[in-house]
Amino acid sequence: MALQTAAASQPSRRQPLWILALVYLAFILVVFLYLLIQQATLFVDTPPGLFLLAFGMGVIHLGCTAWILLQKRLNPAGQLLAVLLASIGMGVAGFPVRTTGFIQPAWTLAVAAAGAGFLHLGMIFPTLSAWVTRRPWLQFLPWAAAGLLAVGMLAFRPPAATRDLILVGFAGLSALFLLLRLRFNPAAGVEREQARAMSWSILLSYLPLALWLVVYLAARPNLTYAYFLVPLMVFPVAAGYIIHTDRRLRMDVISNRAMVYGALGILVALGYALLVTGLGIIFADLLPPNSPWITGMAVFILALLFHPLRRGLQATVDRFFFQGGQVYQDLLKTFSGELTEAVDLDTIVQTLRQYLVRSLQPGSLHIFLYDSLSDTYIAAPDSTGRSTSDLRFSPMGPLVGMLRNEKEALVLDSLQSLPSVLQPEEARLRLLNTLVFVPMQGRQRLLGWIALGQRSLGEPYTAREIGFLDSLSDQAALATERTQVVNTMQRRMQEINMLSRVAQGVNVTINMDDIYELTYAQVMQVIPADDVRLMLMDATGKKLVQVFRVHQDERLVEQENIVILPGQALEHEVIRQRKAILTDDYNHEAQRRGMLLPAQPIFAWLSVPLNTGAKTIGALSLGSVDPASTFTHEQQNLLQSVADQVAGAIEKSRLLVETERRARQLTTLNEVTRQLTSTLDLEPLLKNILHNAVEILDCEAGSLVMVDPQTDELVFRVVEGVAAEKLLGTRMPPGSGMVGKSVRTHQPIIVDNVTDNPEWFSRNDQATGFITRALLVVPLEVKDTVIGVVEVINHRDGSPFTQDDQDLLMAFAAQAAVALENARLYTLTDQALAERVEELSVMQRIDRELNTSLEPARAMRITLEWAMRQSGAAAGLIGLLEGDGLKIMSAQGYSDELGAYQETLLPLTAFGLDVELEGGQPLRRKLLQGQSGVLRTARSQVILPIHREVHSIGMILMESPVAEGVSDEVLGFLGRLSDHAAIAIANAQLYAAVQAANVAKSEFVSFVAHELKNPMTSIKGYTELLAAGAVGPVTEPQANFLATIRSNIDRMNTLISDLNDNSKIEAGRMRLEFQAIPLAGVVDEVLRSLRKQMDEKNQAVTVTIPEDLPSTWADRTRLMQVLVNLVSNAYKYTERDGQITVGAERCENRWDPDGATEVVHIWVQDTGIGIAPEDQPKIFQKFFRSEDPKTREAPGTGLGLNITRSLVEMQGGKIWFESEFRKGTTFHFTVPVAQQ
Repeated sequence: MALQTAAASQPSRRQPLWILALVYLAFILVVFLYLLIQQATLFVDTPPGLFLLAFGMGVIHLGCTAWILLQKRLNPAGQLLAVLLASIGMGVAGFPVRTTGFIQPAWTLAVAAAGAGFLHLGMIFPTLSAWVTRRPWLQFLPWAAAGLLAVGMLAFRPPAATRDLILVGFAGLSALFLLLRLRFNPAAGVEREQARAMSWSILLSYLPLALWLVVYLAARPNLTYAYFLVPLMVFPVAAGYIIHTDRRLRMDVISNRAMVYGALGILVALGYALLVTGLGIIFADLLPPNSPWITGMAVFILALLFHPLRRGLQATVDRFFFQGGQVYQDLLKTFSGELTEAVDLDTIVQTLRQYLVRSLQPGSLHIFLYDSLSDTYIAAPDSTGRSTSDLRFSPMGPLVGMLRNEKEALVLDSLQSLPSVLQPEEARLRLLNTLVFVPMQGRQRLLGWIALGQRSLGEPYTAREIGFLDSLSDQAALATERTQVVNTMQRRMQEINMLSRVAQGVNVTINMDDIYELTYAQVMQVIPADDVRLMLMDATGKKLVQVFRVHQDERLVEQENIVILPGQALEHEVIRQRKAILTDDYNHEAQRRGMLLPAQPIFAWLSVPLNTGAKTIGALSLGSVDPASTFTHEQQNLLQSVADQVAGAIEKSRLLVETERRARQLTTLNEVTRQLTSTLDLEPLLKNILHNAVEILDCEAGSLVMVDPQTDELVFRVVEGVAAEKLLGTRMPPGSGMVGKSVRTHQPIIVDNVTDNPEWFSRNDQATGFITRALLVVPLEVKDTVIGVVEVINHRDGSPFTQDDQDLLMAFAAQAAVALENARLYTLTDQALAERVEELSVMQRIDRELNTSLEPARAMRITLEWAMRQSGAAAGLIGLLEGDGLKIMSAQGYSDELGAYQETLLPLTAFGLDVELEGGQPLRRKLLQGQSGVLRTARSQVILPIHREVHSIGMILMESPVAEGVSDEVLGFLGRLSDHAAIAIANAQLYAAVQAANVAKSEFVSFVAHELKNPMTSIKGYTELLAAGAVGPVTEPQANFLATIRSNIDRMNTLISDLNDNSKIEAGRMRLEFQAIPLAGVVDEVLRSLRKQMDEKNQAVTVTIPEDLPSTWADRTRLMQVLVNLVSNAYKYTERDGQITVGAERCENRWDPDGATEVVHIWVQDTGIGIAPEDQPKIFQKFFRSEDPKTREAPGTGLGLNITRSLVEMQGGKIWFESEFRKGTTFHFTVPVAQQ
């Protein structure tokens, strides 16, 4: 770290110097290559051993240079060290030939550069000296001096001995400067350890060579310097390691191992000599002195003694030289024993804290652990239960990222000189006031770390203490990970149990509020939150309604069932994107998404969509008021699982409630319709209309406002609700409020929030004290004249009004308007009363006749007869609308005009009959010149749409050869007749559909009951053989068991299997397991299972399958099912002594261009009864059974071929057939060829 810190303090203008360094290093490399290539010429007078040794030392220096450049090429200190090592390597390798040609200037430059490198390194290592900090240009002085020295040597060419002495002396004095700088540098901590290591490496490397040089200069003994070159490798290796790592060098460990293995080597050598000598003496008569047997026995004995000898030496060295290490070892053993008894995380943390405080006495101590709930690292509590720090560290933060890659303790020299990667954490580290960080590594993530401040007495942590910390951390990490795994499993079980309870709960209740409360209670058990919101889209899918709100354990009912407009909540984004939103700051997230929401006391926030299939029906949101809390992605996934279950339950409950409500509304509507047509007393009729309108839509209040024909004022004729008496009889000016707008526009109006509508007439609420939130207004319209308005207010459940509500109330209002008009006309004159009574009498007779038959054709015929009778038309017809045409159900008065439309639809556009159908109003018109009716002589027409709810389902057409049409009274009667007919026709159609469904169901049940016997014939036959003693005597209990089997076999398999397969196919739940299937084995198995049935009918079976037929790519079970169905049909519908052929071939797929290129074409051919031409288009339809008597002789469900086709297509094939009636049928299908 010292070199890195020094490098970090260097000026940033290093690019030119780095280029020069690279040029210099390239020059050194060229010289090395030159030495290697020219060795035979250059080293002719040098002993080979000396050359190899010197060149090898140079290569080692050059290798360390390359390694440092790879690791620290952007570090100025690394670049300096690389230049220094390369220069020393060049000086060592070129020393034997330093006076030879090109080598002389290169060697001179390298030795001078080595001296400059030592001086420069002494200025910046282990810390940047104060005088260099103040005067950075001083760093260039060594290089200037080295350059001058090299130029001087090359220019003046002094004697070789003088030159060598000057250059080596310069390098030696520079190294001595670096050594003194390292020895007396005031650095502490890691820097001191690195300085110490660098000092020892310099002494070990260069002291032997310096001693040789002194002796050589003094006495010039005949002693070669080769022996003193070997230690030179120590410095490049040590320097490279120091600059590469930020760790303290474990000099105690190095010394310990050196002592142990040095002594061990001496003992092994001595022991080997003694053993060989002793064994040679003992076995002198048996073995020669140099026998390999003696050597082998000696090696074997030493191998047996090596481990106990090493262990004994280790203990001895530790006892005499490293007594403190044993203390830490004893502490680690005790700590490990206590951890094995710890069963929870708090115990582990407190135990670790006690050992750290007792053994190291740190001034401050924090133990940070990963918290999965918040996805952060938080400080564990101390012995008092209080957290030692409020700081939280993100897994993506720089400190965590650095510790994640560390395997040993990270020791900082000071908080003022942090590594660049930790600069963003400086403020937080100052708050922690810690310098030592010991990571607790897990198998998958960083579990946490131990953070220690300076010791209480101010002394630094030693290398042994750092090693002790690493060991403590490793053991604590193992125990922590074990405990966290157990805790995770327990939490997972709790989550699974919660999901199970939610699933069970939502399946036993359909009450929406119960579902909301259940969801809230269960989610709070696993994901604590302060704010819970559930929002749902309304039935229209356009409005978002907050249906449930809890804030700090208090349910806020007043904030429920309110519409949340777009831009008012982030839930809109969740629903729009169908994706969850997870944030630590709700308000910031809203601003980031462009929403200007009122500031809310919510920080961490999580919202997930409620998805049901391809539709999102709402959002479930959790929030926290604690700024320090967060939600995790794991909690997001869990909440999404809950939301998916809740969404399904809500949708199911909605559908059920909506179905019940619609059924109740339709029942009420039908009942009200009958009531409206049964009375002409105006006042009870008005009350009945309003009461039933309020009840149908489940509203809090309502009013029936009539238009005064004299003044056009709006009069409250009938009012329901808490303020009914105050409003009854009051008048509003024409056009006032929503009611006046509906009268003016003849349109229904829905207002979800009246306070936001400027046209809202609020005076009535002010007068009565009633609070109107939402309303639905529908005009009562008769003959394009609005006679009044039905107004319903506020759904009782607080939900907004929907289009369905409007349609229902409009249908009701249409009936009510007719009834009101009838009552009004009834009160005009006695004549009108008599005519109405007569009309009602006639209508009742028509209703009785219509209600006596539930056949659609008969109901339409009765309707047409009465319409013709009352209108006096010459011709008429009635029919059902199908697209742009009319299917004629009954007609009168036509000769051959309808001959072309007996089997086809009557085109509406051809005769101008496509007008005003959806309006639901009768139309009376004269045919102008050039217009023609269906009746050739027609001059006038009456068109009566048969209207049901909001759509026309049919039409009555009456034509007359006279231009004068029917009167208004008759036209009104005909319109009411069509309304009654619509109800009768609809009821008849429903009844016909129910009858058809019942018939189909009955036939299906009958078929299934009969067909279930066939598949079990083989089993039953073998059961009967067993009962008859075919394989031995049968005891009475066995006979009873076999009888039980026979009695239950008939109830089993095929029908259940077909129904199961059909339901799976329809629901998309059919799972296929594709594999390469040899077809021959499948066909053989199918024929064996059906052999008995075919033998009973003496049917011959032929199989034509080539031996080289490739395997098919299919599901074996479903492929066999297809063949069983086809072969079973073949033998069932083939007469006795018939022929069945099963064949297959490999061919190109010419039947399905979008399918596989090559397929196996399989066919099942029989000589049976064949399929009638009219039945062939329907043969694959579900539940289809031919009416052919011979086909009916064989039982069936009508599901087999439908399932067969689905199975073939699901496996990538096609199925078709060829049949000739009474001659036979061939079914073909294809299956893809399995790829080799």
